[in-house]
Amino acid sequence: MVKKRVIYIHGFNSSPLSAKAQLLGEFLAHFNVDYQVPLLNHQPLEALVTIERMINSHTVLVGSSLGGFFATYLSQKYRVPAVLINPAVAPHELMNSFLGYQYNPYQQYHYELTLEHVAQLKQLYLPQLPSAELMLLLQQSGDEVLDFQQAVRYYKNSPQVVEFGGDHSFIGFERYFARIVEFLKIT
Repeated sequence: MVKKRVIYIHGFNSSPLSAKAQLLGEFLAHFNVDYQVPLLNHQPLEALVTIERMINSHTVLVGSSLGGFFATYLSQKYRVPAVLINPAVAPHELMNSFLGYQYNPYQQYHYELTLEHVAQLKQLYLPQLPSAELMLLLQQSGDEVLDFQQAVRYYKNSPQVVEFGGDHSFIGFERYFARIVEFLKIT
């Protein structure tokens, strides 16, 4: 039997060492899967190419925040299942407030976020989700970074778990591991 490849896509200014990526990896160690958490560059198209090189016919995706945005795009492009955790719906609309010099404390490097990066994100935005049923939304209303209602509306044709409270990190993420495994058909 071929192993499923589970790709966890981390968020903006994060890394493969994110708490959610680590917790999910520990849980999935009990399954016959190829769990991958790529180190992503701050340049959206470069990050996308990194992920696309890893996708095969047995791939499923899990993405958080900006990683959820990438997972949405890739799920629809390759018709693969994805779980989205407090995803960024239209990050190109939010990134202008982050323009300029940034520091990624998890990857320990400085870079400049430019209008070109914002334009790349806009290029990846999908106004319609032709295969919305391929994505499971895990959303907490207390997300202090992103508007949870925007995600609920955008993924209206996707299965959803919306919790009152919580925050952008998705408090209690591990409570949904069984649901994630079930949705992604991991055995």
